[in-house]
Amino acid sequence: MATAYEKVQLARGKGRPSGLSFIQNIFPDFIELHGDRRFADDPAVIGGIATLGGRAVTVIAIEKGADTKDKVYRNFGSPNPEGYRKALRLMKQAEKFHRPVICFVDTSGAFCGIGAEERGQGQAIAENLVEMIGLKTPVISILVGEGGSGGALALAVADRVWILENAVYSVVSPEGCASILWKDAKKAKEAAECLHLTAQDMEKLGVVERVISESGKTKAELFSRVKEMLAVQTDELCKKDTETLLKERYERFRKY
Repeated sequence: MATAYEKVQLARGKGRPSGLSFIQNIFPDFIELHGDRRFADDPAVIGGIATLGGRAVTVIAIEKGADTKDKVYRNFGSPNPEGYRKALRLMKQAEKFHRPVICFVDTSGAFCGIGAEERGQGQAIAENLVEMIGLKTPVISILVGEGGSGGALALAVADRVWILENAVYSVVSPEGCASILWKDAKKAKEAAECLHLTAQDMEKLGVVERVISESGKTKAELFSRVKEMLAVQTDELCKKDTETLLKERYERFRKY
């Protein structure tokens, strides 16, 4: 069995399916929408509309990028405030038109640059948390790689939170944790064990409802598996009345 830090390396691994690859393979009719209507568009957050099993849905993903040029363009999957505000704008739009929201999360954390702080990074994340807990439409979030701190949680306040078996979810990166506790980032392996950040830990702790198997000879099998699961769960959640949906979502997070 892989150690916690080996799982972290798998989650960060080259060639791992990204948020964009899930969109392209599950939602072939996806139409991307841009901008937060306040400052700019953030390429680290991709969002738009599509259909799933004949039902209109809003899809949002944090994207790290495929090659070096793309990673720089996507800011290595670390969103700025405008990325979170774009996501929230699309979620509120989904609420207005009664579209379920599906999020794919893969980020080491929100961008911590000076410009991001000047434009209200903390406030943008906080607004997402508050708005998502009361969003009057179903929300499903899937952690497909790294789930780092509030930067990931800002798109994971959902009715159902799933995680790929080799993905991780934590309040801080192992390197960051080691630097804080022991003033030595080289102790990341020890920190990873202490953080209980693996998919299996998350399921045991009740943080996620489902661990999605990554077994299979091709990525196409994974995309097909996730698409089928999303279609079934979206239908189930859409059958719930709004009051029940919000009550269950609230209780889901209160039990932490």
